[in-house]
Amino acid sequence: QVQLVESGGGLVQAGGSLRLSCAASGDTISSYTMGWFRQAPGKEREFVAAILGSGSATWYHDSVKGRFTISKDNAKNTVWLRMNSLKPEDTAVFYCTCTYYSGSYHHTEEYEYDYWGQGTQVTVSS
Repeated sequence: QVQLVESGGGLVQAGGSLRLSCAASGDTISSYTMGWFRQAPGKEREFVAAILGSGSATWYHDSVKGRFTISKDNAKNTVWLRMNSLKPEDTAVFYCTCTYYSGSYHHTEEYEYDYWGQGTQVTVSS
């Protein structure tokens, strides 16, 4: 069982930056694909970014490519999502998630992930 706790959300102006953190416990994240999803009001939860357990690959939703960066430190059992050039449409609750996996497939679907944090609110004002 993996527990995930997000932090770092908040209110920021358009064009600003935030860094979200996800602290994992219960197992080492090197064995998991780690991801971030978000859910805006009235919308379904959507994939944002993910990173393989090995750290050898990252992948992103087209809407955040070039603006967001996912990274992790296995020794700290922590994953980060650096968000630059934020837009009002990035406003959402951001969730950290993971799935136990050692291959190279790029998981992007909600049902492919097993463990979820409680979420952290990101609000971008125009």
